[in-house]
Amino acid sequence: MMAILMRHLLLNKHKIFYFFFCLGLFSCSDDTDNQLFTILTTTGILGDAVQNIVQDDKDVVVVSLMGPGIDPHTYQTTQKDVQQLEHADMIFYNGLDLEGKMNNLLKKMAQKRKVYAVGNALHATQLLCDGAIGIDPHIWFDIRLWKQVISFISQKLQAARPESAARYQNNTVAYLETLEQLHQSITTQLQSIPKEQRVLITAHDAFGYFGKAYDIEVVGLQGISTVSECGLKDINRIVQLIIKRNIKAIFLETSVSDKSMRAVLEGCAHYGHKVGVGGYLYSDALGAPDTLEGTYCGMVRANTTTIVNALK
Repeated sequence: MMAILMRHLLLNKHKIFYFFFCLGLFSCSDDTDNQLFTILTTTGILGDAVQNIVQDDKDVVVVSLMGPGIDPHTYQTTQKDVQQLEHADMIFYNGLDLEGKMNNLLKKMAQKRKVYAVGNALHATQLLCDGAIGIDPHIWFDIRLWKQVISFISQKLQAARPESAARYQNNTVAYLETLEQLHQSITTQLQSIPKEQRVLITAHDAFGYFGKAYDIEVVGLQGISTVSECGLKDINRIVQLIIKRNIKAIFLETSVSDKSMRAVLEGCAHYGHKVGVGGYLYSDALGAPDTLEGTYCGMVRANTTTIVNALK
């Protein structure tokens, strides 16, 4: 009798174990089905664009590979980056050779996955191009062009997530209105600088679209990419320009070494010409998270304030 009772308990024990084992499998299956939709961007600037479209969608997570102060021109892809790229549901990158060392990987992934270069939102005639150097990738510095990019991203997101399309469209319309107001505001501020003083000298030529859009002469010590080296000839060229035109200030960049620009300051001092540092500008990366400069609009406003205060 005791043997029969023990056998009964043992059989029930196995049934109980099997029940909880199956429950665990179903639980794991449900977790997989409910995974967040992951949108990966190369730069924080693009991450902010996506975030303004999806906003508080709790089923979406936005991840940016490059944080504050990171130079996308020279960025080295890590093994962790590759894993994140492979597991993302959608990928947005700037293109136009901004992410120079990642281009081949991203183009290869685009053959099988939802991978989009936002530079494709613009027509070739809208792009700045130097025959010897190539296309300028810094398209976000013309807010009117960036509005086109926002619409492009929104269309791709709406197609990928039709259940959220209406909400994304409403968010996009509101954000585009915000960007238009920003464009009008900084246009007014920059026009307050006398024309002859409207000369922006920076570490590399990232502000070409900014200069064209807001009528500012832009001179970069390096070219459109920081991969290109800056030599003594380039430094002397900038020094002579500053002295000849009595430029009040030059600007450093948060994502570029200030070594060469410091050499410009020393060169001016050698000739007895004093020029100030107007401040740091955000060029290829946003500021720290949870700060004004950590958003696209905040970054543009901060740059504008720095430029106006130094040149006006």
